[in-house]
Amino acid sequence: MPNITYVQPDGARRTLVAAAGSTVMQTAIANDVAGIVAECGGSAMCATCHVYVDPEYIDRLPPVSEVENEMLASAASERRETSRLSCQLSVGGDVDELVVHVPSCQV
Repeated sequence: MPNITYVQPDGARRTLVAAAGSTVMQTAIANDVAGIVAECGGSAMCATCHVYVDPEYIDRLPPVSEVENEMLASAASERRETSRLSCQLSVGGDVDELVVHVPSCQV
């Protein structure tokens, strides 16, 4: 089972076991991870599940899609090179471990 570590703005870390094929957002919502709002429920229609992928893991992920890129432009927190929508990040397969940093605000 894949592990996802969520790092809060204050540096607090929480590692969760995720179901293979689930998204970083789904795992966060199911486990009440603070800072992941997910207003659209994973439809890539908002940027309230914005995360910063730890640079060590960014190359393991598929590239940002055009839709995701457009949504990231409206993120409440600063967009960075490692910014992703957590609803678009599936775990399992090639991604068996992931570290993401939760931004200080989503809305």
